[in-house]
Amino acid sequence: MGVDAKRCERPAGQASGRWARLLRSASVRLQGQERVAGRPPSSNGASSFHLIWELPDNLALAEAAVTLHVPEVPVVPRLYFWALQVSFPSGAGAHLGLQWGADAPRRMCHVNWGGYGPDGKELSGSSSGLPSSFGNPNTRDYDWEPGRPYRLRISRDGEGWAGWVGDTLVRHLDVPDRSLVGPMVWSEVFADCDHPSVTVHWSDLTVITRSGEQVPIRAAVTRYQSRSDGGCTNTSSTVDGDTFVQTTSTPRRSPAGTRLVLAQR
Repeated sequence: MGVDAKRCERPAGQASGRWARLLRSASVRLQGQERVAGRPPSSNGASSFHLIWELPDNLALAEAAVTLHVPEVPVVPRLYFWALQVSFPSGAGAHLGLQWGADAPRRMCHVNWGGYGPDGKELSGSSSGLPSSFGNPNTRDYDWEPGRPYRLRISRDGEGWAGWVGDTLVRHLDVPDRSLVGPMVWSEVFADCDHPSVTVHWSDLTVITRSGEQVPIRAAVTRYQSRSDGGCTNTSSTVDGDTFVQTTSTPRRSPAGTRLVLAQR
């Protein structure tokens, strides 16, 4: 892949002491109903925000795909997870994406393909051909590189529901449904609300129907984890031309429920 694997095997450096103190002193306050500093007090310790794809009605989907681009890695060794999520008519759900800091400080870069059944239990699946630094069946070692686009693709084949990153098969998940529903993308961030800002880009959103028709997705609706549920209020989803952009530690420019529309190419 031409990637510096050593970068993925050690934690990112902290921001300089003076700069970190300035950042924290500027934002270590709660203003009214805002949460812009400190650890998210949610049940899992993360703050999440989503972009729910707008699709035509009554499509039987066999595949969903999106291109993820992380311009720069975070500067703190906390878990960041950027994923494509799909649901299934049976009530199961699964997510495929890149991670930073899942096994800090031993290894920083991973890919994750896993999910939950309608009973809340983790989905079973095939063994992955990728190793895992901490023996997790869903989270596998993958030396992804900042500044490079990665195509995330979830599709059904004869062995189950496959999760792909580019040409790399992560593994198959055991879900009996023959179609998927409800695709979305999200950022799940276990860093402090006032840690240095991190931005990711989502582009080329597409679904393929069971009949083989490819449908581009041009719009998505914003959703944010609420403050009452422990989310940060300084996360934001926006549009930059033909790309959706998600950013942490920034003023929120689009409230929850905003319909964002990509520019036509």
